Amino acid sequence: MMMTLFNSMNNLRLCRYQSQSNDSRIGLVTNEDSIVDLTASGIHRMDTLLESDDPIERISKLIDNNLTKIELKDAKLLVPLEQQEVWAAGVTYSRSKKARKIESDFSAVAYDRVYSADRPQIFFKSIPEKVVATDEPIGIRSDSKWNVPEPELVLVMNSSGKIVGYTIGNDMSSRDIEGENLLYQPQAKIYNRSCSIGPWLIIGVNEKEARQWKISIKIKRYDKLIYQDEISVSQIKRSFTELVEYLFRSQAFHQGVVLLTGTGVVPDDNFSLQPRDKITINITGIGTLENQVVQV
Repeated sequence: MMMTLFNSMNNLRLCRYQSQSNDSRIGLVTNEDSIVDLTASGIHRMDTLLESDDPIERISKLIDNNLTKIELKDAKLLVPLEQQEVWAAGVTYSRSKKARKIESDFSAVAYDRVYSADRPQIFFKSIPEKVVATDEPIGIRSDSKWNVPEPELVLVMNSSGKIVGYTIGNDMSSRDIEGENLLYQPQAKIYNRSCSIGPWLIIGVNEKEARQWKISIKIKRYDKLIYQDEISVSQIKRSFTELVEYLFRSQAFHQGVVLLTGTGVVPDDNFSLQPRDKITINITGIGTLENQVVQV
């Protein structure tokens, strides 16, 4: 039975979902596209589980044939975060560096320097309350004319800075606002519905395996494909350990934290998102994050 539900107790898909009674529950997504209810066995919070010495071992002791299951298609998936802050790294791919230079000649020198500098660019992205889940609307600013998605691998850390999982993120960006002046970056990056994360966390994976994954994106407008591209996670210049070490310098994250690792997928300069566009991001080894665009 266990081998039917899971290939192994590694690479587990851990989700938050809404039950019929509208409460938040923790679940394990099986190979058969069902969700095993872990909350019934006493796991009520994702962050508490990730603080465990060995989350996989704790889960393995709970799995049995008597746990309740529901079909994945019948569940409303929630953001797989609770109180964790969301941060992001920038200019970690060479393609991202080139894109930032195109936005503004004024900013070109700064982006050139940060790409090759010892210290990476790391910035605050969102509080968890403003992050949207898969299948929820994601936002573009009403005062921007050049809005793009940024598909990214997301690192999930516990309070001690250990990478305990991975997920998918979309770091929405208003390129005209950021390009006008570097000091406007917070306005270009941080606003309501500016970030989506999901559909779940993958735990039990190391960096070597994660770097073999590919990130792909498709954007449809009125059901017509208008953009697609992909890139390998292996092209991230900095190691995950390095990014996490800088994030945790002089910082404390008592409930853990997540870090978007930058994008290497950048649409053409004449492309901008419009309301009702559908963004589908896939990372091999994780799954698919999908959102429809709304203006905020």
